[in-house]
Amino acid sequence: MKNLKITSVLIILTMIGGFSTSAQTLTGKQIIEKVYNRPTGNDQSSNLTMTLINAQGKQRVRKLTQYLTDNGTLEKKIMFFTAPADVKGTSFMNWSYSNGKPDDQWIYLPALKKIKRISSDSKGDYFMGSDFTYDDLGDRHPSQDTHKLLREETVNGVKCYVVQSIPKDKDYMYSKTITWINKATFVGVKKEFYDEDGDLLKIMHVNASKKVNGIIVVTKITMQNKQKNHKTIMSLSNVKINTGVPDSKFTERMMMRGI
Repeated sequence: MKNLKITSVLIILTMIGGFSTSAQTLTGKQIIEKVYNRPTGNDQSSNLTMTLINAQGKQRVRKLTQYLTDNGTLEKKIMFFTAPADVKGTSFMNWSYSNGKPDDQWIYLPALKKIKRISSDSKGDYFMGSDFTYDDLGDRHPSQDTHKLLREETVNGVKCYVVQSIPKDKDYMYSKTITWINKATFVGVKKEFYDEDGDLLKIMHVNASKKVNGIIVVTKITMQNKQKNHKTIMSLSNVKINTGVPDSKFTERMMMRGI
């Protein structure tokens, strides 16, 4: 899927699409492929608020501006931290490929004045103290997992497909994920992440979405780490679609330059 991208996820996180409610014979693979291929527009821009909440309820709030462009074969996303001062100037860029090639990712840390490429071994690391890994912020291609439709279920009055996805790579950070997908709109409702031992690690809830230029955009996501009793809330605002974000925005030079 374009996995619930907020950017865009992020982003993040992005189970959107549409299909006939009569399509009762869809397999798990077909459902995830439809989710992954949902329309997102040619480009997007938005402001993002990331709130980190620890076990004692203490909050840390971070502000970002993010951009996305998609030409059908390559999706580029870039995020710039604008506040508070200790993270201002940090930037993150992700390139996702429709042919299933692993995402390319980079992070710029102004204190080091250096751009670091995120290696495959580091994609399980948590992003800037949040409950999202670097891998969570990318677009996991449907071909990387084996998908199975487990059942249909109603969540908060929403009829959903429940799809289990098991990675083909046995060394992947999650042993499986289970996703609840709105049958009528293909907006994701919930996603569970299981660790390498098969224990529940995290639960992601899609709290809000809205239509922008006819496209459904997820505007609020909560990711809760059940094992650490820590959670991250990502909220999008000022979302704009198809405004002509230039491709020159998505370069290492722009990561260092900022906005």
